[in-house]
Amino acid sequence: MTAVEIVGDTLVVTMTGLDRFWSLRRRITVPLAHVRGATADPGVVREPAGTRSPGTYVPRVVTAGSYRRDGEWTFWNLRASQQPVVVELAGERFRRLVLGVDDARAVAERVERALTRS
Repeated sequence: MTAVEIVGDTLVVTMTGLDRFWSLRRRITVPLAHVRGATADPGVVREPAGTRSPGTYVPRVVTAGSYRRDGEWTFWNLRASQQPVVVELAGERFRRLVLGVDDARAVAERVERALTRS
């Protein structure tokens, strides 16, 4: 499971359960000033993730970890049973976070609201 929270002026992404194992990360924190936006994007599952380094990939089951494509790093933590939300970043190691959540639209709206307040 992936939890996406706004804590003060920081976006906090926490991986729990097996997602910690698959993605090889527990948490990612990003200042809201570095978040460009968030969208519910079911089409992202059709994009190639890139070269895994490190992480886990089981076709049509799980894509998790750090992936490099076209010279940019993306963090994936997405299982087939989840809805993808994409968080675009600037000034961070990862250009994007592709996260599997239960309600992608609600998560994207929560992040966007936090951006308008900051």
